[in-house]
Amino acid sequence: MRYVQLCERFIIHEFPAAEIAVVGGSTARGDRTPSSDIDLLIVGDDLFADDATGLAATYGFEGEVFEVFAYTHDGYSEWARDGISQYRPVIVHMLLEGREVRGGEALAALRDRWRESLADGPIVGEHELATRRYAITDLLDDLRDAVDDLERHVIAWSLFEKLAELMLLVDGRWIGTGKYLPRRLRELSPTRADLLASPLLAGDVAAFAARVDEELSRAGGRLHAGFVR
Repeated sequence: MRYVQLCERFIIHEFPAAEIAVVGGSTARGDRTPSSDIDLLIVGDDLFADDATGLAATYGFEGEVFEVFAYTHDGYSEWARDGISQYRPVIVHMLLEGREVRGGEALAALRDRWRESLADGPIVGEHELATRRYAITDLLDDLRDAVDDLERHVIAWSLFEKLAELMLLVDGRWIGTGKYLPRRLRELSPTRADLLASPLLAGDVAAFAARVDEELSRAGGRLHAGFVR
């Protein structure tokens, strides 16, 4: 409750015309860390003095750091559709999973509008999945051929990211960036996530490559010669 009240004071100070406001992230979940900021989604048609439809900005207020995502209604729809098309609907997750600060019926209506889109999961074409398999195949070969330790580690972590995304998309799950990618992977399967991550964290590149091969086969197999991008 303290953070909801703090968010309302911030909104009064910076975005008094806000119609809808939702606090998300670790603040909404109740698992903040010492360095956590406050993620705040704001929607309203009179937020901006000019013709802007959206703003992503960082503010300091009462000793806290606010990461603000502010949009007009049209701007929110545009950015939400863009996130869905990239399989990472961050602001839709914020809208649906965050805690209400302002909104009432208007917030409920906006949530109803986007809830089905999120629940349906990403719509990924076969060519998109094939392109991702092709990229993973290429990286996997690079990993096995690499002799420089730095190159091997860089390739391995890039491979983890791309494979985790493929695993999620094949299963009809949304992807994420940064800390949200392993979280989404664990939601998919704690066992598969651990089998993939453990050898990588232990520095066992050979075992990691073997596990990547297994997951790649599960997603359709290697793809290289003859593939048209």
